[in-house]
Parts: sequence; C-alpha cells; structure tokens
Amino acid sequence: MHAAKVAGSSSRGHDWAVLIDALYRGRFNAWDSQRPSPRAVAVSGGRIVAFDDEAEALSKDAVSKDDFGQAAIFPGFHDAHCHTTSYGVELDQLDLSSPPIRSLDDLYEAVAAWAAALPPDGFVVGSRYDQNKIGGRHPDRFRLDRAAGGRPVWLKHTSGHMCTVNSATLELIGAQLGTLTSGGAVVRDEAGEPTGLLEEGAQSLVQRLVLPRSTAELSRAIGRAHELYLEEGITSVCDAGIGGGFIGQSPLELAAYQRARDEGRLRVRSTVMLSAELLGPAGGHAEDFAAEARATAAGLRSGLGDEWLRIGPVKVFSDGSLIGRTCCMEEDFSDSPGNRGYLQAAPEELRALIVGAHLAGWQVATHAIGDRAVSFTIDCYEEALRRLHRPDHRLRIEHCGVTTDQSLHRIAALGIVPVPQGRFVGEIGDGMAAALGEERSPLAYRLASFLRAGIVLPGSSDRPVVDGAPLKGIADMVRRRTESGRPFGQHERLSAEEALRAYSAGSAFAERSEASRGSLRLGQLADFVALEADPRSLEPAEIANVKVLATVVGGVIGFDAR
Repeated sequence: MHAAKVAGSSSRGHDWAVLIDALYRGRFNAWDSQRPSPRAVAVSGGRIVAFDDEAEALSKDAVSKDDFGQAAIFPGFHDAHCHTTSYGVELDQLDLSSPPIRSLDDLYEAVAAWAAALPPDGFVVGSRYDQNKIGGRHPDRFRLDRAAGGRPVWLKHTSGHMCTVNSATLELIGAQLGTLTSGGAVVRDEAGEPTGLLEEGAQSLVQRLVLPRSTAELSRAIGRAHELYLEEGITSVCDAGIGGGFIGQSPLELAAYQRARDEGRLRVRSTVMLSAELLGPAGGHAEDFAAEARATAAGLRSGLGDEWLRIGPVKVFSDGSLIGRTCCMEEDFSDSPGNRGYLQAAPEELRALIVGAHLAGWQVATHAIGDRAVSFTIDCYEEALRRLHRPDHRLRIEHCGVTTDQSLHRIAALGIVPVPQGRFVGEIGDGMAAALGEERSPLAYRLASFLRAGIVLPGSSDRPVVDGAPLKGIADMVRRRTESGRPFGQHERLSAEEALRAYSAGSAFAERSEASRGSLRLGQLADFVALEADPRSLEPAEIANVKVLATVVGGVIGFDAR
C-alpha cells in the first residue's frame, strides 16, 4: 500500500512525520458527541489520525483513497459472544438447521444421504438440530442406526448443550457411560436404557471419540469463519470459551489461534475466553495470590495480548440451555412438569471457582440462563467483590437469560455486564416461549430494561447456536418477534440506534477494549462497516436485509461487495 508522508511539528516543537496509509470519504457515524458525522478519515498504522479537512490535507498525495458515496458507515460490528472455532468446524459437518429440516423424517433422510457418501466406518457428525422445530422430540437412536447404515452418529443440538448419538456410538463409548457423576446426564428410558440423548457435561463421552482436533484444522476453521464474518461487517469478536469443557475443540485451542495469525488466517480481531477447566490452584507466592485463587499455568490472565489477539475473561458454566430445558430455574419449565434444570456443578464448587478466578485477577464471564442460575451468579460476584473489590471489574453474565426485576437491580448496583443475545428471540424464541410460558417470557433476554437501569448493553449472537449475522441480530433487537411472528417481550424493544451502538460500543466495553474500538475517534482503530442503507431510517423488518457493501479492519478493506 502506498502512503503519503507529511511533515509537521508537535506541541513541543519537535519535527514529526505521519505516514498516511489511506483516506476514506463517506457518511460516517462515529458514536462521538464531539464529532458525530465526519465525512473524511485519514488512517496511519491502522488507526484514525485525522478527520475532514485535516484528513484531506494530510492525504493530499496518498495513492490509496476510497469514496463510499452515500453508504451509511458505522464502527465495525463486534460480536461479544460467539464460538468461532466451533462455527468454523461445523461448516464442514451435516447442517440440520430448520429450515430446511422441519421434521424428524427430514432429519433421518439427511443423515442417510450424508452417511451414504462416507466409508462404512465413517462417523456421521451433524449439528444445529432443534427438537422444538421438528415436532418436540429428539432423534431416536434406533432410527439413526437404520439411517446411518450402522455407522456411528453424533448429532449436536443447536444450543450446544446436548447431543444425540446412536447405538454404534454408545457401543464405542462403552463402560464410560456409567462414569458421569455431575454436570450432565445420560438420559435413559423407563427400562434404564440410554435413549441416545446426552446432556451438558455428558457430551464429553462422545467428544472423547473425536477430539482433540489438530491446530492445523482449527486454524483453517478460524480462517473460514473470519472470511464469512467480514462479509457480515464484523471486525471484532469474542470467542466465548476455548481450550476445555464440552465447548472446547482442543487443549491447544489458543495455539491454534496463534497459528491462524502466523498463517494469515486471523482476519478479524479476536478476544478469547479461556474455559474455567484450565484453571487450578494459583500456587504462587502468598503476596501474589490468596490461597483460594484460581489461575492458569504461568499465571496468564485477562488482558494479555494485542489488538489482534488477546486473552479475555475466563468462562464458567453455571447452568445449561433454555430451549433444551436444562438451565437452572426457580420453577418448573412450563411444558416440562417436574423439571427445573440444574447447575453444572455443586453450588460450593461453582462459587469457589468464580470467586477464586476473580481473586487471581481474571475478568470472569459466567454462563447463566435460568433465573435461579442468574441469581446464584450474582451472589457469587457479590462475594468476590466483597473479598477483593475492583472499581471497574466488568464481571459478566453470559446470556443472562431469564432475569427477574430483583436480579436486574442487583446487576445494575454491582456494575455487572449482562451479555444477552437479541437474535435468540427471532430464531429460537418460539422454543423459549414454550419452555417459559406466558407469565415468565417477558423476563427472557431483556434489553431495554438493562439500558433503562444504566447498564451497558453489548451485542452478540452465540453463533453457531443461531445465525450470527449482526444485522439479523439488530433487526431482532428492534422487532422482538419470534420466527412464527409472535410478539416476545415487546417492552424490551430497542431503537435501531441503540441496537447498533450495542453491537459496537457496548461490545467493546464488555471486553475492556473501548479505548481502541467501538467508535471512530482520533487514535482509535480504523475498523468500520459500510452499509447500503442506514438501519435507523428503515422499518424493523427491513433491517435484516440491508446489504454490507464493505468491511474495513485497521484501515484495510477486508471485504468489498461494491
């Protein structure tokens, strides 16, 4: 890339020079009250160094110039909670999404067609089936036996919190079926025989047959995911749990990210959460750690890294899935009498893990969906802050799925950052409504209530649980209607601008990166997205279909559809 070198002098009288890499013109929306709508941006070293007339003057001789015309330009979309490696891997697996899968028969036919292309001992691996959309029942292990022609089958639920396997896979698991003690379930029928459904931590029984994946495979998966992210206007993401647990692809997942960067596949700025399974007693000097502190080898913790790859929070699972009916609730699921879900471990174990991670200096992000799990997580954070107060801790509750008014007020008072997914309402909201019933549905995946309470709200998808395209998520944050058209918590609707800000500035705040991204200010990273239309001027239903014209990361065009 060509650059223009412009000489000048600093406030101290020393000579300085600026290398202008690029000049961009257009209708920018900067999220900056001092300069809300610049028309020109000069970029040097990947960062914004000047606006408007000054940018034009500095870039007079720059070869790299681009004019986006009437496109609406915003800070790049930032997904605060997704699963990049899992998504990239699943792109090569049997996709059982609905649509097109609308019944169990559709699913069995898809499995049969996929299996027919595999060798006799091939493993049929599929993902993203949702029992709520195919008749309310999970696949039958014996029907899967016939469909796969005796091959082992592993079908992952779209929530990521359960899976279904067939008889051949159960035989491969063997005696390990009886080793699970907590944090999941091998579901059995009335006769005590496994149905093939494995919940939560029980998924590790089948994962052991396939994992770990190589860093080469994971690097390719990251690269493929990032290419698609750029097409959707995404410039930053937070991978919400790598290296361990039932969401990890390999203990060397962080090394896979480093390999992806070395190989030029890391196209989107990535913050990674390390799974809590990687933590252990700190073992350091008494001056450094409390006895209860939980740390990784070498004392790694949140914040290590740079603008392209950094370690974010540690990820703790407190409970499971709402649409899978495994999250921890105060009362029974509406359509599953006697079932209130469960915590992933004994309360005292979870409390020690959460508090210990905080004592070791981690930003903690705890998955909590059920109202009981949300309340319990707040209790743990309250204790952690009582033990070691940090004025700007930014402790997170991932999903914060069913949040009572009492919990919401406690979240605001403690300065906790909730990370709900607006897209869930549009794609899996009908299943959530069935699980919660009419009375509790208004408490699910709250948005406007958080903002009214003065809480910073990020934007995220939990991809591959749902379609992660930010504009679809933004549309659902504004519409709050399910796939069937049913209103779902209309009092939690956001304006288009509030949703856009959540997907940039809010997400940057959630991972402590607002000094460098989330808005377009002097010195910040030149990360932005150009859209064919301004979502704020459209009807809510039209937002999801807005075309991404270009995505710029660090002043370099990563995707261009013009």
